[in-house]
Amino acid sequence: MKIFNIVWVVLFIIFAGLQYNDPDPYLWMPIYLYCAWFCYLAAKKEFYPLGYAVGIITFTGYAIYKIFDNNGLIDWFEYHHAESLVQTMKAEKPWVEEVREFFGLLICVGVLAANWVYGAKQRKKVPVKKGKR
Repeated sequence: MKIFNIVWVVLFIIFAGLQYNDPDPYLWMPIYLYCAWFCYLAAKKEFYPLGYAVGIITFTGYAIYKIFDNNGLIDWFEYHHAESLVQTMKAEKPWVEEVREFFGLLICVGVLAANWVYGAKQRKKVPVKKGKR
């Protein structure tokens, strides 16, 4: 998991850096940096279940919004026949940006969830130390 998290730290920092020319970098840079921070901590074997829960709930809620939003996931499937999202890097069509953001949120949720599960397993392995009386 250490390599997994180091790779994701690097990727999330790159994702955040690529947001500088996005229409809403003030939203997406913090999202990706939040995930990078928790991956960094997990690589150091520091696990924070509340941090994972906050990220997962927030990003899942936002992803659900992106499903039903105008130009969102449903719109992409119904009216644009799941047209390719990767023809060019520039999102010239509004649904391309919205659907890419949806999948970005899914990546964030997946990585945070993987760390949450792994962290829970690690906590179970640590023996409880009994204090002196």
